[in-house]
Amino acid sequence: MKSKKHLLKRSRLYPVRDRTPKVSDGCLRQPVSNGVYLILDIPTLKERSLKYIYSIISSRHIDLIQLRDKQGAKSDLLKLAIKLSKRLRGSGTLFIVNDYVDLALASGADGVHLGQNDLSLKEARRILGKDRIIGISCHNLAQALKAQNEGADYIGIGPIYATVTKPEYKPIGLKTLRKLKDKIEIPYFAIGDIRQGNIRKIISAGARRIAVCRAILKADDPKIAARQLCEILNK
Repeated sequence: MKSKKHLLKRSRLYPVRDRTPKVSDGCLRQPVSNGVYLILDIPTLKERSLKYIYSIISSRHIDLIQLRDKQGAKSDLLKLAIKLSKRLRGSGTLFIVNDYVDLALASGADGVHLGQNDLSLKEARRILGKDRIIGISCHNLAQALKAQNEGADYIGIGPIYATVTKPEYKPIGLKTLRKLKDKIEIPYFAIGDIRQGNIRKIISAGARRIAVCRAILKADDPKIAARQLCEILNK
């Protein structure tokens, strides 16, 4: 297992506050990543083949991939997590498991993503150890500050817009997103029906990282969709 510092560097998850280029191992690196985080939601993919999933995750424009399945059996999810973990190992993309700390540990994933009603960050850290990534879903500034203070490695903030993958959550809008700009120093990803048509509004609200699901998974060509989102973020 690589150190967390190595994992964060690999996926360019540098602190938001750190905005000047630094020299690391003799190479100049940009400390802020304008990155794309793909939520690999299995119900959205439905009966897609493993080969199709592999074709999506091979995109070099995706910094993190989260495996999420709130409907299927955990045994099936573990099998897929193990395959994806092996596939992504050594790549420039981090592999995160949604909700299930035990599956993240058993599959060799780089980390876990937790919701507000999941296992606490403290307990997840105790189980996973110091070298795995822990991300937290937040829906307002107070939750984001709490996650930051408790040691989260990154935050997912949203849903910015109403989304069919999380219909139970009321959209928080751009106003809440703007509040994070000068207060949250760890990486944060705007999430919630983000696509090419509204991504510039997300950027204008201060976010340079996005988490998407359908914008890539439902695209005619997922690789092209990932590249286009990345290009917009990095203009």
